Amino acid sequence: MNKLLKTILLVFSLILMVSCQNENSNDVTYFGGKIINPKEGHVILFYQEKPIDTLYLDNDNKFMGSFDNVEEGLYHFMHGIEHQYIYLEPKDSLMLRLNTWDFDESLVFAGKGAERNNILIDCFLAYEKEKNFFYNAYRHQSDGFKNKVDSLLKTKMKKYNEFVGNHPEETEGYKQILKIALTYPAYARIERYPIAHVRSHKKDKFPEIDSSFYAFRSSISHNKSDLMYYPPYSNYVRNFLYNQTYALGHKPMHDNYSPKFTNDLLVTIHKNVSCETTRNAFLKQTVISHFYNKSSCDINEDTFNNYLSLTSNNDDKKLINNLLNDTRLVRKNKSISNFVVKDYNDISRRIKDIIKNKNSLLFFWNPEFVSESYIASRIDYLTNKYPNIQFVEIKIDGKSTSHIRNIDIKNQFYLDANSTAHSFLSSKLPRSILVDHNGLVINGYASISSKNVQPYLASLQK
Repeated sequence: MNKLLKTILLVFSLILMVSCQNENSNDVTYFGGKIINPKEGHVILFYQEKPIDTLYLDNDNKFMGSFDNVEEGLYHFMHGIEHQYIYLEPKDSLMLRLNTWDFDESLVFAGKGAERNNILIDCFLAYEKEKNFFYNAYRHQSDGFKNKVDSLLKTKMKKYNEFVGNHPEETEGYKQILKIALTYPAYARIERYPIAHVRSHKKDKFPEIDSSFYAFRSSISHNKSDLMYYPPYSNYVRNFLYNQTYALGHKPMHDNYSPKFTNDLLVTIHKNVSCETTRNAFLKQTVISHFYNKSSCDINEDTFNNYLSLTSNNDDKKLINNLLNDTRLVRKNKSISNFVVKDYNDISRRIKDIIKNKNSLLFFWNPEFVSESYIASRIDYLTNKYPNIQFVEIKIDGKSTSHIRNIDIKNQFYLDANSTAHSFLSSKLPRSILVDHNGLVINGYASISSKNVQPYLASLQK
């Protein structure tokens, strides 16, 4: 079924779903639709990261929500682990249809507010399709790269002007979002150009770049706190902050960030992001992601102390202090403690019995921070690449009914409240511990997503 036919069917669906509402409901905003192959029985609607309502699917996998006094702006909805952004205005009647097997590509809108949201989805899909364009463009010298990007931006601005010209009723708020959705992904990639260029050529020195290369910065504010959760905007700000930090004199870094770079990046964030909530979020994301990328229990105390001095979020401070304590309780070349786990027959087992005489990776995970689908995909990849290593998945605070599908259940376990393993998992963040066949810890705080864990795995594979 082509996209036009889907849209026509959606319009009829919209008429049927909305016409039954009270005739005096003209001030109400509707959001609903149909989910093909649903992953769960509901859709959650968010405004600025705060959940507004849970909308339950009926027997036909349709849902409908009505809202009074809707505030104009960006929202997003979530179904399963997938989510997408929408722009709502008062009195909209926005209906969607999507197939979870092809979530973003199948998503189409109908009803009042549909046109503005369909073009936003087109912008998102264009970003994905442009990856190859930029992969090749990064190989060019700065002038050639900029010419290609400028040509792309002209095309995007032409699309913007045509839409705005044909829709004079659109608000200034929406026009701002549309321009960001069209242009900021390109601006983000311009900020990324220096590091992407040296990586594509395997160089150790950044190219010379004229100041006019970044002329677009004069029209950009880096402190729109209400947009920091919107990926086209937040991705741009993040790339800008990294580029500004490299400009302090750091050499290109390919697989790991030095403690000096991380410290300078933390200071750059603190200086350039004025919104306290956003600043704290960037600071936490940076210190955690750099630690995980390093994929080692060896920590740099100065970096974490610097972070703790810059953030004003006490909950984040507690999280990071717990993380630091967790790293100290499992040490390299020491025997792993013989903690208890439970299998999915609800039988208690000692970890040393499970890993006896086997080189193993113990992956402790928490659904708050990592999705089951990612774990399944990543573990499948690592298992095939390192067949001589046993991969053991252990859910923190788990239940006997919540194992990961598509992974051998015999290698899956969970921790009940009494397990002593909680002593080194107080942060509740995901953690990988690599253990050799003698039960000695080879790496006490690795990450399955970091390429820096692979030398450890290659060593255990032998």
